[in-house]
Amino acid sequence: MNINSIRNDFPILGTKVNGKPLIYLDSGATAQKPERVIEAVNRLHREQNANIHRGVHRLSEEATELYEQARERVRMFIGAAQREEVIFTAGATASINTVAYAWSERFLHVGDNIIISEMEHHSNIVPWQLMAERKGAEIRVLPFEDSGRLMEEKLDELLDERTRMVAVTQASNTLGTRPELRPIIEKAHAAGAHVLVDGCQGVVHGGVDVTSLDCDFYAFSGHKLYGPTGIGVLYGKRELLEQMPPFLCGGDMVDRVSFAKTTYAPLPLKYEAGTANYIGAIGLGEAVEYLNGLDLKAVEEHEKDVARYGEELLQQIDGLKIYGTTDDKCSIISFNVEGVHHYDLGMILDKLGIAIRTGQHCAEPVMAHYGITGMCRASIAMYNTREEMDTLVRGVERAVRMLR
Repeated sequence: MNINSIRNDFPILGTKVNGKPLIYLDSGATAQKPERVIEAVNRLHREQNANIHRGVHRLSEEATELYEQARERVRMFIGAAQREEVIFTAGATASINTVAYAWSERFLHVGDNIIISEMEHHSNIVPWQLMAERKGAEIRVLPFEDSGRLMEEKLDELLDERTRMVAVTQASNTLGTRPELRPIIEKAHAAGAHVLVDGCQGVVHGGVDVTSLDCDFYAFSGHKLYGPTGIGVLYGKRELLEQMPPFLCGGDMVDRVSFAKTTYAPLPLKYEAGTANYIGAIGLGEAVEYLNGLDLKAVEEHEKDVARYGEELLQQIDGLKIYGTTDDKCSIISFNVEGVHHYDLGMILDKLGIAIRTGQHCAEPVMAHYGITGMCRASIAMYNTREEMDTLVRGVERAVRMLR
């Protein structure tokens, strides 16, 4: 793996922030974009922009072909069996909400329960809470240990004949934890429940084969996978998607419309109402092709190496605590320093050209678990280096001297 070649593919990495070379350690919030994606989006706006599925003219036909090509690229990348199982959405939040609303309308009833892990992003908590309130169902929580390990063994105590859904992350956006999903899915299915996996971090760090994993639904965002913002993917097993009603309604998701009765378009258009973000989808397809040109095993090992190196250095700082210490976690380092507010630390690092994320990371229950108001998070991507970790650590040390 040629790290310099990869870094050269990302033009923003050559910029400066506050007069300092940019060190971007916030890819868990959004990843930077390779030149291939930037140029594809630019070309579409300049030369090929036309609404899809609705025109017989050349530009519309070309855009439609590129859009469906992107769907096929995503299908192959995540290991879905059929193109009808890959739905483009506005993002992972939209994907999870689509399932929460449409699935609940068909499968959730009074007295049922939904199991959610304690380490979930708000987007995989709040939609289920809303639907549980509407349907008279119960929310149950699968806890994690202070190390960040999800206590999968507790699932047996939570599952029963009224469990309808288990919603769990593939990789925690705050702790980096990668739960053992296969036994969770097997136990849920044995109890007659369905499983939704939040793959926002997992699809980037390690990837996924949804067919082998046997999850019922899988959601992720394009912008964390080096693609554009405003585009996401929902994978769903075809037999479930066929049974669920539409979530959003309007153009493109209909077959026939009359005041007597409306029928719906076949999958996947049934869940793609309105004008699609075809430029975002095509851009995501380009990001997938960029990744396909890399040795993804080597990429993952590089990310782990940089993260481990950074953790080892950070742990030498007096009063610094790292949250999430499981052996197989992905390349996320969350930490606080005793006597230093995470926001202040992040502000000083920004003055040094270092971009990290501070706050609750849309995971307030995780903060409550540790009894804190927030934490610093450095999320490492394939374009980060050990040298950048050296600079991060020096920056943290400088900030601590100033603030404590």
